[in-house]
Amino acid sequence: MLMNDFYRIEYIQREPDSFSARIAFNTQHDIFKGHFPNQPVVPGVCMMEMVRELLEQQMDKHLWLRNAGVVKFLQLITPDVQPLVSVSWTTEGRAYNVNASFKNEASDLFKLTGKFESK
Repeated sequence: MLMNDFYRIEYIQREPDSFSARIAFNTQHDIFKGHFPNQPVVPGVCMMEMVRELLEQQMDKHLWLRNAGVVKFLQLITPDVQPLVSVSWTTEGRAYNVNASFKNEASDLFKLTGKFESK
């Protein structure tokens, strides 16, 4: 689990089938020491995991990523960036069709479209 260790939620705004959260990274976390030394960036797999964790928190369910139709890493995210994470979904039985993005003030950083299912 990365929440409250690798990153923390600064604030969150909830809607019925979506939310937006401003997050801040723990700049001293060991992940940044190895990815990459002297030029730390947020690993792509961590961004995907953060979407899952944030979605789980909102749904109060354990979820897994069934498939990812679109995964785009548009810009490097450094530990000093505090991106806005936006997630919306539609429900299909036990599945959730999810659109997620990380943005800074000026541009898109990461996009994910996928299907999550409850365990």
